[in-house]
Amino acid sequence: MKFNEEEVLNWVRNHIIDTYGRHYSQDKIQSTEFIFDAGHGEGFSIGNIIKYAQRYGKKNGHNPDDLLKIIHYAIILLGSEHIDKK
Repeated sequence: MKFNEEEVLNWVRNHIIDTYGRHYSQDKIQSTEFIFDAGHGEGFSIGNIIKYAQRYGKKNGHNPDDLLKIIHYAIILLGSEHIDKK
């Protein structure tokens, strides 16, 4: 792999794991789960992907956290809509 993909995948994995330990996810159900249960998960995920893509390079410069959030929302969407359909 020529673009440090293995290291980046580990970074993404650690970011996602860390997300579940933060204060806003301490309850048993996260707000994202409510949004998906209400049938708005796809739009919510795509909206967040667009939001973080547009702010990358602007707010806080080229902040890798914005890219990690884009990837995380894409993974959430993949996991919710495509894993059972493989």
